[in-house]
Amino acid sequence: MSLHPNQVLLAPVVTEKSYELIESNKYSFRVHPDSHKTQIRQAVEELFDVHVESVNIVKVQSKPKQRNFRRGTRPGWKKAIVQIRQGESIEIFEGAQA
Repeated sequence: MSLHPNQVLLAPVVTEKSYELIESNKYSFRVHPDSHKTQIRQAVEELFDVHVESVNIVKVQSKPKQRNFRRGTRPGWKKAIVQIRQGESIEIFEGAQA
C-alpha cells in the first residue's frame, strides 16, 4: 500500500515519557495502522529533513472503558518511536519542551 508521507505520520505523541525520550534523540509519532518501518523512515526524513537511525513500532492495545452503565472500548492505535542522528532535532517538539 502506497501512502503519502502526510498520511503515514498522523500526530506527535505528547506525553511525559515521550519528552524524556527527546533527550536521547528519540521522537514518538502516532502513525497509520497499515504503515511499516520503511514508510515511517522515509516520511520522517522527507517531512522534517533529518536522518533516521532506527524505527521501533508499538501497537497500543484498546482499553475497556465504562461510563455509568454504558460499556465500550477505546480504540487501539499504532505508535512509532524514531531515533534520529546525533545533533539533529525536530522543531515541532522543541517549543513545548521548555
